[in-house]
Amino acid sequence: MQIITEVLQTENKITYTQQGDYLLPDLVLPEQPNVNIGIWGRRHERYIKQHHKLLYFNLLTSCKLTAYLADIDEEATEMYDRLVEQISKQEGVTEQLKSDNQILWIKRMNIIRNRATEIVNKELIYS
Repeated sequence: MQIITEVLQTENKITYTQQGDYLLPDLVLPEQPNVNIGIWGRRHERYIKQHHKLLYFNLLTSCKLTAYLADIDEEATEMYDRLVEQISKQEGVTEQLKSDNQILWIKRMNIIRNRATEIVNKELIYS
């Protein structure tokens, strides 16, 4: 058994660790960039992990998952901010309204944010 282990180590350049009766390969993933993934990226990760397992594991094993989720997160954040700005302009929710009637401004902005969240979820996160 020891001879086979040494031959395998030199041919494939893989080292093994003995765990009880088994030899397990010492596998290490390559270094990945340290990127903070926000809420949109995490939501999309949960979605593809549950509903698109093949895509998830292909991205994970090719070490592209982090970059993919960071791109989705950035795109979703930009889309959300743009939608909130456009809808608030369209509906006349301004800083003047905020100073005149804060409660009304908060209510309307919450509705706008919820609508923008639904659109982003539908268009990017859960598709």
